[in-house]
Amino acid sequence: MDSALQSFLSVVPQAAAIWLTILLLLAVAVVGARLPRRLAVPQPEPDDNPYAVEVENAAAEAAVAADRRRAEWLTAQETAEKAWSAYEEAERAARRIGAATAFPLMSRKRKPGENVDRQRYLHRAATELCRTHDLSIAQLNDVFAHRGWNPRLHPVQQEAVLHAAARTHRLAAYRRAVEAEQAAWRSAEAAAETLRDLRAEAAAARLRGAADESADQQWWSEQWTGAELPATA
Repeated sequence: MDSALQSFLSVVPQAAAIWLTILLLLAVAVVGARLPRRLAVPQPEPDDNPYAVEVENAAAEAAVAADRRRAEWLTAQETAEKAWSAYEEAERAARRIGAATAFPLMSRKRKPGENVDRQRYLHRAATELCRTHDLSIAQLNDVFAHRGWNPRLHPVQQEAVLHAAARTHRLAAYRRAVEAEQAAWRSAEAAAETLRDLRAEAAAARLRGAADESADQQWWSEQWTGAELPATA
């Protein structure tokens, strides 16, 4: 009996130690499971230079505007190149057909209804040139109204007059395209200059730090009003 009691008492401290160890490990596991969740969502640190942040945001908007203006200029440049190619083609056609009218046509008595046929030919040829954008709608209206057009001319002569008008139309279209391209270039350059200024000011604001924040805010209000900020839409 005494030996059994002594054996039991000798085992109790060991069991208690084992249970304490298990409880300690469980506590460590619970704390360890909760700790990563708290560290997984770091709190953003407040920026101590709000002026620099404001200029950097304006620079980001200006970058978008500059990219858009450059894309518009590239499109306008491509349009001007196509307009010039169309004018060159119209010039060659006008010269070729004009050379064919250098020889005088034989004068003869016209058949009954021939003038009507010539008028129909003029209308049909002018409509086809307008369909290919070699004549404008205004020019086509003048053809059908016979404003400045003689519907009784021979078809060869009509072709020469039509292609001369097409050459004039293509030249005017090219000049308009050049003006649009130049305007797009100026707009792209202005947007790029604005972007460079804003980026330089943002970098300078970061270097100056928060010490000059009040002076920077005054400069911003004087130089970059809401009406002068680069548009983003």
